Amino acid sequence: MDQAGTADTSGFGDVVLEVDDLVTTFRTPDGVAPAVDGVSFEVRAGETLGVVGESGCGKSVTALSILGLVPSPPGCVERGTALLGDRDLLALPERTLADVRGNEIAMIFQEPMTSLNPVLTVGYQIAETVRRHDGGTRPGAMRRAVEMLDLVGIPEAARRAREYPHQLSGGMRQRAMIAMALSCEPKVLIADEPTTALDVTIQAQVLDLIRELQGRLGTAVILITHDLGVIAETAHRVVVMYAGRKVEEADVTTLFDAPRHPYTRGLLASVPTLDALRDGAAGERRLAEIPGVVPKLAGLPDGCAFAPRCPLADGRCASPRPAFEEQRPGHSAACWHAHTAREAAREAGQ
Repeated sequence: MDQAGTADTSGFGDVVLEVDDLVTTFRTPDGVAPAVDGVSFEVRAGETLGVVGESGCGKSVTALSILGLVPSPPGCVERGTALLGDRDLLALPERTLADVRGNEIAMIFQEPMTSLNPVLTVGYQIAETVRRHDGGTRPGAMRRAVEMLDLVGIPEAARRAREYPHQLSGGMRQRAMIAMALSCEPKVLIADEPTTALDVTIQAQVLDLIRELQGRLGTAVILITHDLGVIAETAHRVVVMYAGRKVEEADVTTLFDAPRHPYTRGLLASVPTLDALRDGAAGERRLAEIPGVVPKLAGLPDGCAFAPRCPLADGRCASPRPAFEEQRPGHSAACWHAHTAREAAREAGQ
């Protein structure tokens, strides 16, 4: 596994999931696109690992690759391992992997309205997940479904279990998805943009719920999001991805205080603050932005993929690709100018 740092993990359990050198490609009209290009990370019991980056950087495809849900064709997991305990999920036959999904590793998808079956009641869908993995009778599984809906804070859980997804609010549907994902008490929960399209009050409730259940069950959580505010509030460690590659990894405090990659610095600078908004209203400051657009994954440059948008880029960035190296204990980045980026972040007050 590539260098992931030696951050303090004494507050967490053993490593539950270890992903090493994951490569997933898609065949497109422009050529083969490496949607995930050599990504490695690990997550421990009771820990929340945040995965951040712009849309199209490979966050969701990484999760789908681990779960064996990448559509083939056009997608293909080319290489890598994903060890859940002593089993490599990427090497398991589909029937065995289907027994693992939802039971030992589960996922909350971005939009519950498209993930829940519209013609089946919410309780039935949760109960079928329970029966699929834990067996038992249909009445027993339905009782478990009601217990889970109650656990995630849905009022009148027995009545709501008999309702269809369209009869629930967006926040309730998201809670129902969490109930389904946690119904078999998985070791790993992957939450892919779990607060998308929810208002800020419901967002806070959903995040609090995930933290509460994680503390109760000791679940390892992989939180995929583009919202750095959510990361700051929820994650313990952070992986930053760009163009399918991991460009920085650190504990959440270190990453926010001293980013080592210019892309991470750009993401942090683009987050509005109260001071920036106040100054902007007076016409003194504009919200920072990262120039340019995310490159096409088919035909990426040999060197740093971020170089065309990077204010620190020079000739060295064109080739070869910078290695993902430890910059300080527990903090790694893939940048030829990691030291310069840190000093620039300090001067900018990040």
